[in-house]
Amino acid sequence: MIEIIPAIIPKDLEEIKEKLKLVEPYADWVQLDISDGKFTTMKTWDDPEEIKGLATRLNLEAHLMISEPERKIDQWIASGVKRILIHFESTKNLPAVLDKIKNAGIEAAIVLNLQTPTDVLEKIEISKYPNLKIVQLMSIAEIGYYGQPFDGNVLSKISFLKSKYPGLRIAVDGGINKETAKKAVRAGADILAVGSAIFSAESPEKSIFEIKETLNNF
Repeated sequence: MIEIIPAIIPKDLEEIKEKLKLVEPYADWVQLDISDGKFTTMKTWDDPEEIKGLATRLNLEAHLMISEPERKIDQWIASGVKRILIHFESTKNLPAVLDKIKNAGIEAAIVLNLQTPTDVLEKIEISKYPNLKIVQLMSIAEIGYYGQPFDGNVLSKISFLKSKYPGLRIAVDGGINKETAKKAVRAGADILAVGSAIFSAESPEKSIFEIKETLNNF
């Protein structure tokens, strides 16, 4: 079963609450895209303290598009999110960050930007992290914004990682809609993080349904 995870780029806590309500009946997970204005040019809401005890049935994952995530990882661990996604490119201390997430009993994922070669994963002892179950591939050239075009160069990366790391789930994030979702899944994607196709749609419910229907019918 292909999993669709709505992705929120939040400007404040109220927007998070509003968008969670929009998709709560139709998803199990929601991704919070957090940018610091350094790792990306965009700056978003980034106060993990505010989501402690947030009333929702959804599982939250934090996609940290921030420089030196080790500086805030303790706060995100304490926030109550169930999964933390760390960019390979964002830190020189990735093993230490992954160790903290593992020791906290939280799921981890590694994210690779579109321009980052997949062989960087060979630098990580993946078997050391049983909580590391996902690699997320960015499928847009500039991250941190809604509406960026899907780049087909990600497709070969999906296929390669799927064959090399069969125990990992491959997530794809950026420019996902009905048409690009099919391409990503055909290449081997297990998870689709979907932002503007859901939250810029007149009906988020209808958009999620249409993407699911498209994937069920090919």
